[in-house]
Amino acid sequence: MQKLLPDIRQRSDFYVFQQDSAPAHRACETIELLTEFVAPTLWPPNSPDINPVDYKVWSVMQEKVYKKRIKDIDELRARILTAWDESDRRIIDVAIRQWCTRLRRCIKDKGGHFELNTH
Repeated sequence: MQKLLPDIRQRSDFYVFQQDSAPAHRACETIELLTEFVAPTLWPPNSPDINPVDYKVWSVMQEKVYKKRIKDIDELRARILTAWDESDRRIIDVAIRQWCTRLRRCIKDKGGHFELNTH
């Protein structure tokens, strides 16, 4: 708690808070900590349809990471780091450019799941 906000501010004066549904992020202690910084009413809803990591980046990473069976956590960690280092940054650029289109579609569909042709 004593490092979180200073670390965020050290990296940028502007940031977007996005809470996802990972079990560690839903833990009571985590929620309690986060509410000290941002009121829950201001938290954007979790939506993989509008999170660039969910709708593009992680799927590309998964293809590389899980090509072969993983023997342990150390190998998993190494594969994720290698996949990230070898990733084509244009994938991230494309995902970010799609973000506004996805936001508009999410609003149009009233927050429901949608498929967006991105090719």
